[in-house]
Amino acid sequence: MREIDLETWPRRNHFKLFQTMDYPHFNLSANVDITAFRPYLKKQNVSFTIGVMYLIARVANNIPEFRTRIRGDKVVEHEVVHPSTTILTDDDLFTYCSVRYSPDFAVFTAEANKRIAEVREHPKLDDEDWADTLLFMTSLPWVSFTGMMHPLNMSPLDSVPRFAWGKFFNQGEQLKLPFNVQGHHGMMDGVHIGRFFEQFQQALDKPEAALLSASA
Repeated sequence: MREIDLETWPRRNHFKLFQTMDYPHFNLSANVDITAFRPYLKKQNVSFTIGVMYLIARVANNIPEFRTRIRGDKVVEHEVVHPSTTILTDDDLFTYCSVRYSPDFAVFTAEANKRIAEVREHPKLDDEDWADTLLFMTSLPWVSFTGMMHPLNMSPLDSVPRFAWGKFFNQGEQLKLPFNVQGHHGMMDGVHIGRFFEQFQQALDKPEAALLSASA
């Protein structure tokens, strides 16, 4: 982790601007193409949730703005950030599940399966001690949504990026997935979320290269 010098930071004026706003977050929803990705995961016997969690974390770790956080009166950039998703449990309730990110997909998958089993056995809603190194995620497999807004704390201000995906659907010969990204505007702009979508789609289009190259 490194502390960012706010006096020399290129985003200092943008950060100051959005820090004055009551709600400084913005989000973008778009449909991504999972025509190649979903059957590849099924062939590998990997859950769709784990596959999406991994790709989100992999792409987010490639983009510094997704690793940047507000910590008190400071701004820091983490070396690595980790996925934390909601998992459905009994009685239609959910639990949080945080997984340490590893670029090795096999290692990540094993850890994610272990953590999911643990939280289903012992559900939890409290934040991890390493909460500001997380990427918050959730899935809504019942709705092919066109927009999404995530809850967050305003005091102290929450700067953790958020992600959501919905019910996939057919569009011609393509399989599409509604996907949402939300971030603090002081940390990132539309160009950074656009960059995320671009790299995310590239990985979805070539899942074997994106997943196997990480563990080679």
